[in-house]
This record gives sequence, structure tokens and C-alpha cells, in this order.
Amino acid sequence: MTDARFEDSREAPLNLGALDSEDLSVISALVQDAVFPTGEMRWDRAANRFALLINRFRWEEGPARVASPERVQSLLVFEGVTAVASNGIDRKDTDTVLSILSTSFEETEAPAGHVLLTLAGDGAIRLAVEALEVTLKDVTKPYQAPSKKTPQHPE
Repeated sequence: MTDARFEDSREAPLNLGALDSEDLSVISALVQDAVFPTGEMRWDRAANRFALLINRFRWEEGPARVASPERVQSLLVFEGVTAVASNGIDRKDTDTVLSILSTSFEETEAPAGHVLLTLAGDGAIRLAVEALEVTLKDVTKPYQAPSKKTPQHPE
């Protein structure tokens, strides 16, 4: 038996990059409602890289997501990270599941700035970056969302 591969399905994995706020807004929309355990956050100080292994909702499926909501594991990677701060997160509790609401960038001294990952429940992660460089890459085949529901947001 072999592992499932993207090539075996009709879906193509996402592999996107962001180098400015406009690009980041696309990635932010795609990672909205992504969930991940605290233990899946990694900051490699030597490489200036912060990465999250997330289970993102497949918003790109459009109306099909209502009939058969799916998630996919993805890597969300930030390069040029010089500092990481968090609020409302117990980083020692590696099993706590966090949910991303939005991702934004605020420039300080061009091209440097801060990336803010706003989390459900008043949590946040702030990354000081030399410049905005983000990648989002799907790393598994899509799977049926365990809740079998599409995330809802009050209007």
C-alpha cells in the first residue's frame, strides 16, 4: 500500500507566495479558519524562519464546500523573521488547538515590519520580519472536514 498523492486526484495543491500586503490578503483569506495545535508552531532562529503546520479549510472550493466541506494540511512559512511574540497562547500546552482569523502586515521601516496572525479567542502571534516573504503550500491530499460543516462568521 502506498500513501495518497496529489497526482492521484484532480485537485492541484496550492503553492502560493506573498511579497506584499495585497498578496498576503489572498493567503489570509485562504488560511481563515485554519486550525493547528500549539505544538505545530516552529521558529528556527538560525534560519530566521517561522512555520506553522495548519489544517486549513478549502475556501477555494466555493459553493462545493457546502455539500462536502474539506480541509487540507498546509505549511504556512514566514521568512526573514527576527522576533516572535504571542499573546493569549500557552505555548507550553502543545495540544491546545488554535484557529486563525486573519493575517496582516504593517510596515515599520521599509521593507521591514510586523506580520500579525489574529487568532480566535483573543490570541495573536506577531512576527518581526526583515521584509514580507510568506509561502502557503498544501502538503497532503484534501480530506473531509471532521465537523462536516463549513465555518460560519456572524455578519
